[in-house]
Amino acid sequence: MKKLFTIFAIIASVLAIILSVLPLSNLAIIPSIIALICGLIAFYLSKKSGEVKKIIQFTFLLTIIALAITTYKSLFNTVEVANTEALEKKEAKSEKEAIEELNELEIEDISIDE
Repeated sequence: MKKLFTIFAIIASVLAIILSVLPLSNLAIIPSIIALICGLIAFYLSKKSGEVKKIIQFTFLLTIIALAITTYKSLFNTVEVANTEALEKKEAKSEKEAIEELNELEIEDISIDE
């Protein structure tokens, strides 16, 4: 049982680290919480048996690092909306060009024989 929770904690903490460095770093909170819970259960079970493994402490370290990176990114990264006027003008221009190209095409009557 202790090994199972230790493995879950390791997997969740590694997933939390990976998600924390991606642009959608807010998703790293869920595996971090799972890693903390599984790590605490594994720590309790190993403390009960009298031997605390270093791997459990390592998962706590990874989880804390993931939470720190996620917190830093959520506090200091701001999302800026760029000027959309140029994009709208370009879109209107390409739409006009597409309409002109369609008008220039000479489509003859097509008859389909069955």
